[in-house]
Amino acid sequence: MVQSKKTKLTVRDYMSIPDSDDRRFELIDGELILAPSPVTQHQRISRNLVRVLDEFVVSRNLGELFYAPMDVVLSEHDVFQPDILFISNSRLQIIGDRNIQGAPDLVIEVLSPSTEGRDRGIKLEQYLKYGVREYWIIDPENKTCEVLRAGDTTFETHRVYPEGTVATSPILEGILVEVERLFE
Repeated sequence: MVQSKKTKLTVRDYMSIPDSDDRRFELIDGELILAPSPVTQHQRISRNLVRVLDEFVVSRNLGELFYAPMDVVLSEHDVFQPDILFISNSRLQIIGDRNIQGAPDLVIEVLSPSTEGRDRGIKLEQYLKYGVREYWIIDPENKTCEVLRAGDTTFETHRVYPEGTVATSPILEGILVEVERLFE
């Protein structure tokens, strides 16, 4: 039996979705994925983390911080919307009028049951492939912040920070994130 090969969608196809469509999508390996609206806990965690990161980044003039929804175009077939992303001053040229054209320095995803498989699977692989240097995975269920650094062939765990500890970042040197405050 011969199976027909599924046509991969492109960035152009993705960008043709009408602005009037309030739904959020990501393009992952040419497949359009509906991203459900985050739940309240997810939004609180993102907000708490953005507050800490933004104060640190702005006070030290390190670059720019963005949060979802913001399209990050990684390839002709990959457009992701990370929960939070940081772009250093040396790479500000990847910031376009409508989206980010290339890999951010730091990407943060807050896990949810509907996205965990992608966040720890294909998205992690694609972030590494296209040059994300650091990847944080915030796990609301276990109340942890996992900081991963890009290695040659895989992301390597820098450290998993549980509640009661203070997370640090290899890229944002000097930042201190009280993990328990993320989950308030």
